[in-house]
Amino acid sequence: MKINEFGIAFSTINGSGSATANNTIQRAIFKMGIPVSARNIFPSNIQGMPTWYHLRVSQKEYYGRLEKEDILIAMNPETVAEDIKKLNPNGILLINSSISPPGSRNDISIVKMPVNEILEACASPSNLGIYLANMVYVGILSFLIGIDLDQVEKALEYHFNHRRSAVDPNFNVVKQAFQWAQENLNQDYGYKLEALDLNKGRIMIDGNTAGAIGALFGGLQYAAWYPITPATGLAEALNEYIPRLRTDPSTGSSTCVVVQAEDELAAIGMVVGAGWAGLRSMTSTSGPGLCLMAEYLGLAYFAEVPVVIWDVQRVGPSTGLPTHTSQGDLAFSYFISHGDKDFVILLPSDVGECFEFGWKALDIAEKLQTPVLVLSDLELGMNIWSTDRFKYPDKKIDRGKILWEKDLERMAKEGNKVWGRYKDLDGDGIPYRTVPGNLNAGSAYFTRGTGHDDYAHYSEEHQDWENNLLRLKRKVESAKELIPQPLIVKDQKSENGFISYGTSNMPALEAVDKLSEESLPVDYLRIKAIPFTQSVEDFLQNHQNTYVIEANRDGQMKNLLCMNFPQYANRIHSIARCDGLSLSAEWVCNQFKAQAGKGA
Repeated sequence: MKINEFGIAFSTINGSGSATANNTIQRAIFKMGIPVSARNIFPSNIQGMPTWYHLRVSQKEYYGRLEKEDILIAMNPETVAEDIKKLNPNGILLINSSISPPGSRNDISIVKMPVNEILEACASPSNLGIYLANMVYVGILSFLIGIDLDQVEKALEYHFNHRRSAVDPNFNVVKQAFQWAQENLNQDYGYKLEALDLNKGRIMIDGNTAGAIGALFGGLQYAAWYPITPATGLAEALNEYIPRLRTDPSTGSSTCVVVQAEDELAAIGMVVGAGWAGLRSMTSTSGPGLCLMAEYLGLAYFAEVPVVIWDVQRVGPSTGLPTHTSQGDLAFSYFISHGDKDFVILLPSDVGECFEFGWKALDIAEKLQTPVLVLSDLELGMNIWSTDRFKYPDKKIDRGKILWEKDLERMAKEGNKVWGRYKDLDGDGIPYRTVPGNLNAGSAYFTRGTGHDDYAHYSEEHQDWENNLLRLKRKVESAKELIPQPLIVKDQKSENGFISYGTSNMPALEAVDKLSEESLPVDYLRIKAIPFTQSVEDFLQNHQNTYVIEANRDGQMKNLLCMNFPQYANRIHSIARCDGLSLSAEWVCNQFKAQAGKGA
């Protein structure tokens, strides 16, 4: 008997309304206090193509992808033959009775679901049949594994905003299917849920929404964007929450503006302009859009304009696989735009960090007067995850070195500091800035993307150029004190270490536990941001072999580590893959054993 530790795959057709059924199951299990995660694998067309939803129940709180599932819900005749191959021995196949099950598996149980008969018994409206059909498997699965029907009803109420006209037809089908299962399925199939209390104080949310709320909590004032999968949800969430979180009660007006631009070039141009004008500004996009933003990012870096760019990664290059996840934009983000430059990159690994980095990115951008890129991905951005309730930022908004009228007047009286827009007065590489609207005549300067001296005067003097570039580098190096620090999650004093970042942390952490159970201890460091800090170098120095786990073809983080720490390059190895799916702990373990000579 497997209790609270198994995986379920739902194979359906895109556009059939299966998302409602699948999200209902996930939310109901969550409300039973059991840790649960889900991944939606969907095509880039609108309707008619196969789609899969993978749900993992884990009281050990593992959230990585499984290579194979224990239960398969088969509602798509075109894919069932292949889907069944990914079912574990002793698994369960729940299949629409109108579909003929393949005869190639004798080591699984098969439940034929009389979908049409149950819908007829419910007298369901014919125009809703394609959608209500999915509620049949909700009811049957609830009986088989023990999903609380009260929680199913509450999940439907949440989904339909308590509209009984929508809840009742769906829940009636669930109850009818549950009753059919009671009367016809008497054997114990070996998979059960038992209510726990592990989700107390937790919420369910997707990464795009979490990032949007974090930005609003961080004082975001302006966002421009252009629609692109999988980043569209972030801007849409801004629009959803601005009326609730960013409306001035005295005037009723919004304190944050969101503009849908005509393309990505316009979006980043608007954001850079807003950042120059003194507004906390950001945009959101994915790989193809980020390509178009490269030149403006170079301008923002050199002109020292604070902006935040969220890149919700998908598979590239080119159009690639728009609805599949990847960590393939890391190297591009590191080197984006031409010439010598350095960008701050934040790497959230869960929805809690999406919220946290949502406001921290704005603080860092203004503190350093530079672009900050936040690299999320489709897996994190578009799927629903559980997390602790968000906490309001524990410090005041840091606008960085902005000079207002009184500041310039004081400096003029003291006479010991003469302000120049690009002059390093404090020795930290960060100049002071003014913003439009400052009434002091000395606040004006010419913003340049060309060579300039400390006072923003045009210059082609070689020393001015070199001094400026070196100051910019020193400025971004100081980000090491501001960015989220790396976290050593496991320290077992092993000669082997894992490094990962972003959503690859989920399979990496589980792999460390699995390897420990096999007496193969591995230490584990999680990188949260770039530039790399001293603790990353220390980790590399302290391990004979370090394996970098990431979801891209070439091992981009591994290559960046080798470039930054060439003295350890022969110790750094890559565990990398890009197939459009997130990594699994099973695959990571096998790769490590093969490379370390431990036997796969």
